[in-house]
Amino acid sequence: MHGATRLRELLARPGPVIAPGIYDCISAKVVQRAGYDAAFVSGAAVTASVLGYPDVGLQTMPEILAQVRNMARSVAIPLIVDVDTGYGNALNLMRTVREFEAAGAAALFFEDQTFPKRCGHFEGKKLIPVEEMVVKIRAACEARRSSDLVIIARTDARALEGLDKAIERATVYAKTGADVIYVEALLGEDEMRAAAKAIPAPLQANMSEGNGKTPVLHYDLLHEIGFKVISYSGLLQRTAIRGMQRSLDVLRKEGSAMSLYPQHLCSLIDRSELLGLHQFYKLEERLYGPLFDSEKSWRASLEQRVGDGGGGDTLPI
Repeated sequence: MHGATRLRELLARPGPVIAPGIYDCISAKVVQRAGYDAAFVSGAAVTASVLGYPDVGLQTMPEILAQVRNMARSVAIPLIVDVDTGYGNALNLMRTVREFEAAGAAALFFEDQTFPKRCGHFEGKKLIPVEEMVVKIRAACEARRSSDLVIIARTDARALEGLDKAIERATVYAKTGADVIYVEALLGEDEMRAAAKAIPAPLQANMSEGNGKTPVLHYDLLHEIGFKVISYSGLLQRTAIRGMQRSLDVLRKEGSAMSLYPQHLCSLIDRSELLGLHQFYKLEERLYGPLFDSEKSWRASLEQRVGDGGGGDTLPI
């Protein structure tokens, strides 16, 4: 089943759609292995990982697209992809929709900031006119090849024009054809409830632990308030940063990092199993015959963790 079709099914069923933020194939595979039904490709996290830049609009479409194509290939869960402003005007956005849909995205998420944009929790944002965003939403809907592709429209108007104007914009975007609406940087539970009550579309909430403007609430409460898609855009990357900092500190102080294993450090076999090495071994055996005796213990260690797993007839990518 295509990711967009699966995401449509998730949106139609009861309960929230929980989408942890990912930025590379490892994080995508970890989310899928943990049993989550969807993942959110954070533009800020990909920019940080690929370019080493903050979320101030320096990323371009090819850089994000290449990462999304690899992630979509590596997992089966639907990917909700942050494409910033669509990388330009409505024409640029139409090309963006075609390219990311072909790459395997299940949903595209874009905002009403000027280009270049910046993180919704940063200062210095500027908005395009609501009329221009309407044209962009219509263009995005027209450009998708499959009506299953989910279009998510975000407004950053809360910080610049106030709650009422943000709700007004969001309502227009929903009536224009956006499938899901995201109001960035709501300042409290009362504002979240007001937005959910007023906007005639499923809503997305994004939780940012530590210094975000929107309070971090339990996802069950968010769903009760009226939010359908709940993303955690920076959770995994910021957890990984702390983990890397800790491991390097331990290495410096202790002369090795073995005290981190196995609670905070996975083994080489653990990583290889996550990446599906056993499937490549089985394919290699089918093509070339049995492995050398010296390699069988490694293969046995992998199969002990995953079982037989099936051989498959094609390259497992």
